Amino acid sequence: MLLAEVARVSREVAAASARSRKTALLAELFAAAPAEEAATVVSYLSGRLPQGRPGIGWRALAQDTDPAALPTLTVPAVDAAVRELAAVGGPGAQAERRRIVAALLGAATEGEQRFLRGLLSGEVRQGASDAVALEGVAAAAGVPAAALRRAVMLDGSLPRVAAAVLAEGAGALRGVSLRVGRPVQPMLAGTSRSVADALTALGPCAVEEKLDGIRVQVHRDGDEVRIHTRSLDEITDRLPEVAELARSLPGDRFILDGEVIGQGPDGRPVPFQEIASRVGSRVDVAAARRGLPVDAYFFDVLALDGRVLLDLPVRERYAHLAALVPGAARVRRLAVEDPAAQAAEAEAFWREALDRGHEGVVVKALDSAYEAGRRGKRWLKVKPVHTLDLVVLAAERGHGRRTGLLSNLHLGARAADGTYAMLGKTFKGLTDEMLRWQTERLGELAVGDDGFTVRVRPELVVEIAYDGLQRSPRYPAGVALRFARVLRYRPDKGPEDADTVERVLEQGGRSP
Repeated sequence: MLLAEVARVSREVAAASARSRKTALLAELFAAAPAEEAATVVSYLSGRLPQGRPGIGWRALAQDTDPAALPTLTVPAVDAAVRELAAVGGPGAQAERRRIVAALLGAATEGEQRFLRGLLSGEVRQGASDAVALEGVAAAAGVPAAALRRAVMLDGSLPRVAAAVLAEGAGALRGVSLRVGRPVQPMLAGTSRSVADALTALGPCAVEEKLDGIRVQVHRDGDEVRIHTRSLDEITDRLPEVAELARSLPGDRFILDGEVIGQGPDGRPVPFQEIASRVGSRVDVAAARRGLPVDAYFFDVLALDGRVLLDLPVRERYAHLAALVPGAARVRRLAVEDPAAQAAEAEAFWREALDRGHEGVVVKALDSAYEAGRRGKRWLKVKPVHTLDLVVLAAERGHGRRTGLLSNLHLGARAADGTYAMLGKTFKGLTDEMLRWQTERLGELAVGDDGFTVRVRPELVVEIAYDGLQRSPRYPAGVALRFARVLRYRPDKGPEDADTVERVLEQGGRSP
């Protein structure tokens, strides 16, 4: 299949407003894809590469490469080039990556180049999430979306299941089951504004500490242990202490869901950035372990000694977990059988979790099953919301359905020397109306434009919500906002009213 067809559908999906139209466009393409290319095509139209992010910087992607006149680039050719990119390492790696990217872009038409740049940067914004892509596969294969969703939940890979069901039909779904050693997509939590709201929504529930670490899924089959991240990447070799803990447990075959954190001498968790650096260390794991030992805390068990537990309610799964994992390695929790009578106790538990340095709590209905790969309404996270008034320093041109608009905002706080220190970027939270308005307003404030980023006079103030700070040498204050999103613009405030770097650090509880 030509990449031009994939790029065309991506553009049409981005332009479509109705979910049904998006689904129909995807279904038509998936049905036409050759069997051996179906998994790759589904992956591309889900906005990601099968190989994961290849570590390509924007400089490589922004190379001024003349486009091809006619579409000849195929999906297998792109896949081969990306595999080549993923394999590059050692001295001269950056130059070699730039060469491969330049050759790939040179073989692409103008429309294909736009799609490739989005795909390689992880910024394909076409309004087609995994959920929409899944519905497109279901329509193309003529199978119920619910049955396909269940199979993907158990298998952990939409492209892999899609390829099988597109080739074999509904019969392919019957052979999909949860297997120890093969990771499944984790269940995610929705959001609640308060503990009280969560209790009202869920009824009898468990309130668990929400740890700010690395989500891990631990599989054990005899002496063999495998550890996977939330994105299903295997990191077993990087966490020997977690593997040792898994081997010490009485069960022989199981799958556990939990979190890995590091703790300081005072018992408080270390910043997320330090954990991410430790888990990302591949070169000298022993030295990294000595520098920052980590602890695993588990909150769920998905399979145990040949039995799949996904459909059991939380209260039963936790009983199995408690029999397998000692209390010291389980996430702290409070069982709330009577929400009305225990509301104050649940609120106190939340505040204690914050005092202990954790993100907040996750409230789980005691009768809820484990909905792998979904952000279920039966799990709700409650975290304090931090807000800041920041100045817009620049904005990046949008992609996909945001083409022609200024989208990704560069955010700054007032520094002591009268300048503005950048704290990060965000395009989240922006409505279509806000995008149109800010494109016009920022155009009036523009002082520079390199074709990708428009720099503006620091006059526009925007209210930003964020989850916390993380250390970042990329920014002058030494920190960056985590999960920043736009709440609203503040036309009533001038740049002199924006928050200072000092206040950002105080509110975030960090120092540079």
